[in-house]
Amino acid sequence: PAGRALLATAGVQTSRTAALLGITGTALLPLCLLKNLSSLAPFSLLGIGGMFYTTVAMAARYLGGAYKLGVPAVKGSKAAAVPAGKYLADVATNLQPQFGNLGASAALSPNTFILISMLSTAYMAHFNAPKFFVELKDNTIKRYNTVVGTSFAISVLLFALVGSLGFLTFGNASSGLILNNYSGKDALMSLSRVAVAVSIVFSYPLIFAGARDGWLDLLKIPAEKRTNSTLNKATLAILAGVTVVASQLKELAFIMSLAGATLGNALIYVYPALMFRSTVKGMGEKASKGLKREVPFAMFSAGLGVVMGCIGAKMAFGLL
Repeated sequence: PAGRALLATAGVQTSRTAALLGITGTALLPLCLLKNLSSLAPFSLLGIGGMFYTTVAMAARYLGGAYKLGVPAVKGSKAAAVPAGKYLADVATNLQPQFGNLGASAALSPNTFILISMLSTAYMAHFNAPKFFVELKDNTIKRYNTVVGTSFAISVLLFALVGSLGFLTFGNASSGLILNNYSGKDALMSLSRVAVAVSIVFSYPLIFAGARDGWLDLLKIPAEKRTNSTLNKATLAILAGVTVVASQLKELAFIMSLAGATLGNALIYVYPALMFRSTVKGMGEKASKGLKREVPFAMFSAGLGVVMGCIGAKMAFGLL
């Protein structure tokens, strides 16, 4: 959706499949074939800058009322009519702001689990942790913890701001890709589409490398046999499969919520708890009382993750 919207902004009309194949073949494939991802560092920094720009742009559009709904004058009332936002007329009806009157009680709705599941996808970086540590300059544990802590703090800030600004601007009409809600004639948000596209394209290989390594581990291919030829073949096969699936699944909200409910909850709550229990058990009598006392809490976390995952997955399928 982002690529097609970006091309439409530039006046180029194309199908979703054509845009997907074009971006995959010309940008994603060459980047995913890279063996050393450290060369992407400058572009990743550019992508982060783009996300900051997008956040500022969304704030400007919300505070400036460029997409607010108009309020007609009421006969007999002294209140004057409130004109609609500058770009509201250019937005499709189903993407224009929609607000209810439930207030804070809406947070108790089962639909909240969809949001929780989506948020789980925001922090799924566990699989790349070893690679980041190995490639980090002066990779001491202290320096690594500083990098991880700072990165997650920035991520939390950006996700909170973008999520809040998007909802405050469009309410229930917020698209899974919030930039779809903004007018194609809005130059400020068109630049945001470029910024987000850059961020997605250059961060994609980082996630893809983790997926490729995971598949090779499952196939029990040892490190010494992972030649450039083997990595290239694995890259082509996995990327082709992902592209086929992407061409069929068109609801981004469903993909994010289902991935968060299943993979996200497993990586955040379930697997770490099971690994911790296994480690403590393997230590035997060497395990301290403190570690042994943490095991029940870890298993409670795992159980909570399973419950949230099941509810989130059920709610996600309701989006189809």
